[in-house]
Amino acid sequence: MSLPPTGFERHFRQSPLTDPWEPLYSKILDDRVVIGLTLTAAHTNARGLAHGGLIAALADNAMGLSCGLVLRNRGQGETGGLLTVSLSLDYLGMAKPGQWLEFDTSFIKTGASLCFAQAFVTADGIPIARADARFKTLSTAKTGSKA
Repeated sequence: MSLPPTGFERHFRQSPLTDPWEPLYSKILDDRVVIGLTLTAAHTNARGLAHGGLIAALADNAMGLSCGLVLRNRGQGETGGLLTVSLSLDYLGMAKPGQWLEFDTSFIKTGASLCFAQAFVTADGIPIARADARFKTLSTAKTGSKA
């Protein structure tokens, strides 16, 4: 397996969904979190191409983490987290094992209770998907709510 590009470290945010996809990498910039991985057979569909579910989940992850970073950097305080309200993807191309996939958030707009983001997914620098998402900011001081 090839090494990630300069600036990427092991991803700081693990979850049961992404555990089988390890190793994942991320790069934290001033205005966003970029996620990347070298595509392997474990990331593919029956045709041997990057699975659309993998692309959707990691684009969602990159955009949500980027929104959280921007909220903190703008002094909008710590939220109780972000929940995806909507997610849409346009698949523009395909990726094969051995290629470096990168999930880079290119636009973020924050509001009082919603955060909007757009991301591009590339395989070895070639765009393969574009994603848009909206996230609901959760208050850290919830009262009377049951999850």
